[in-house]
Parts: sequence; C-alpha cells; structure tokens
Amino acid sequence: MTKKIININESTIKKYVESIRPESLEIRAQVDFGYSYDGKIIEIHEIRPLWDNPTEKQQFPFVKIVFYKTKQLWNLYWMRASGKWELYEPFPKSTHLDKIIEVIEHDKNGCFFG
Repeated sequence: MTKKIININESTIKKYVESIRPESLEIRAQVDFGYSYDGKIIEIHEIRPLWDNPTEKQQFPFVKIVFYKTKQLWNLYWMRASGKWELYEPFPKSTHLDKIIEVIEHDKNGCFFG
C-alpha cells in the first residue's frame, strides 16, 4: 500500500476554497468555486454554467498566488477587467500561505469579491 504525501500548501488552499463554496447544491449548480495548484502556482476560480449552454461549465480565475522559490515568498495577484494579472497592492509578500489567504479574505481593495 502506498501512502499519499499530503502537501501542506494544497491542504491550506483546499480548506480555504471549501470555506467559500456555497453550502446549497442548488446554488453550486449556478456558481461555485474551485482551484488549481501545480506546486508553485495556485489559481482560485469561479465556476459557472455557460449562458448559452447551461450543461457546460466555465472557469473564471480571480486569484493567483505564486511561490517564488529563490525568495521563498508567496505573491498575490488579482485579475483585472482587461484579463491581465496584477500584483495586489499593498504588496503582500509572505513566507506563509495562511497570511496571503487572510489578505484575500479581508480584501480591503475589493479586488476579489467586489
């Protein structure tokens, strides 16, 4: 039997995304949240059905967290209306993913949840 190695960063982001997902399955069918993680880049996205084909889902990324190994820091980005990622200001650098999640939760600039 092989053991699955638990990545603390993925566990942290998974826990956060679960906390923002709607409780109702009916609401989740209309709007939900998910994430992707490749070991150094995390993207949190909104999931919605296509307006012209509700059976298909579309993902809209709105948070990007990047780990820079040389600096040992996480950086936080937000998606502008232009579709380009921009560094969140004031510039939150942290060695701990939990601190970046706190910035997202408080979102003083209204970049993530309006």
